[in-house]
Amino acid sequence: MKTKAVRLYGKADLRLEEFELPPMRDDEIFARVVTDSLCMSSYKAVRQGADHKRVPHDIASNPVIIGHEFSGEILEVGSKWRHKFSKGDKFSIQPAMCYPYGPAGLMSAPGYSYPYAGGDATRVIIPNEVMEMDCLLPYNGPGFFPASLAEPLSCVIGAMHACYHVSPGSYRHNMEIKDGGKLALLAGVGPMGLACINYVLHREDRKPALFVVTDINQERLDRAALLYTAEFAASRGIELHYVNTSGMEDPAAGLRRLSGGTGYDEVVVMAPLPSVVEQADGILGQDGCLNFFAGPADPSFKAPFNFYNVHYASTHVVGTSGGNTDDMKEALAIMARGLDPAGMVTHVGGLNAVIDTTLNLPSIPGGKKLIYTHVDMPLTAISDFGKIGKPVYDALDAICRAHNSLWSVEAEDYLLSHAREL
Repeated sequence: MKTKAVRLYGKADLRLEEFELPPMRDDEIFARVVTDSLCMSSYKAVRQGADHKRVPHDIASNPVIIGHEFSGEILEVGSKWRHKFSKGDKFSIQPAMCYPYGPAGLMSAPGYSYPYAGGDATRVIIPNEVMEMDCLLPYNGPGFFPASLAEPLSCVIGAMHACYHVSPGSYRHNMEIKDGGKLALLAGVGPMGLACINYVLHREDRKPALFVVTDINQERLDRAALLYTAEFAASRGIELHYVNTSGMEDPAAGLRRLSGGTGYDEVVVMAPLPSVVEQADGILGQDGCLNFFAGPADPSFKAPFNFYNVHYASTHVVGTSGGNTDDMKEALAIMARGLDPAGMVTHVGGLNAVIDTTLNLPSIPGGKKLIYTHVDMPLTAISDFGKIGKPVYDALDAICRAHNSLWSVEAEDYLLSHAREL
């Protein structure tokens, strides 16, 4: 069976190729990919090539398929896994399985490490270790694209779970954000920030009493405020503020005043900038936890931190990179209960758009770029559908406008059934 896929051969060396897949083994699963959501982590892997910790050293001769936020449908199940999976099942995948025995002994992951398993492909062979690690996850919701967004949603879920506090007189770490506490999200209206806002507002088990989201881009703040309103937050018992810090003389002082002078129990940093880390440090309250979510590309990245407060106010830092399988399962479950992840998506395209989009991802504005692997379509902003002047785009524009100008399962269904008319 042939597949068409985007493969990585070296630093910034991506190629869209059609090639033959090997016969599926009894411990593998053959699947059709429908959607893949492009991620900055893929950009970093492509730029670093074989120097990346998840990318094999021999990609020049044994290229790997990129893309790790993907969903699709199972086409064939090897005999080992027929007790658990069936033909026709829809799936999501947890790529951060940290499997220690994959290619070249890497922290192997689909989308980084495998020649036949990655999201930017039409068909894939899912290797045995993915199922062994319980990282092939059933998706029972409508459409496919929400399952692609379960992985980025799981990353912010993991960030919330990784925050911790200590009780006075005890060294035991109490994991999680404080229920009824004060939470700040800095540089927080990018795609991952929007996912975090969405999750915080929809959680049932715990929530902050005060939630402050900052950025320096008013247009993005306005969009976030329309998608996730202060009124909805109030209905959930959360006082939500969107704050543009670009015009503040002293952002840290202003944010501390907004907290009532106490500072924040948790501050999540969504941009790898020393100035943002320093600002986060300046607004931590007693026993405050700084979660450094943003992954820097520079291995020597450093920022000032107040160690007087570490000693006397018990402030501390935690970092998270990706979510675990339980976080993925929670993402799928909370979406089944009504959380719509579509607010993350601002662009849609086909497999032909993957190379240019991935290589230039940091310079393309907006949120998540959603790829349909069986579609030939240039990367297109949802907001531009109505400007193209073609019937299919006009219809997609009308559908998106009916869904608060967001992508939707209805839009996905229409695109897949009319792709040849693009």
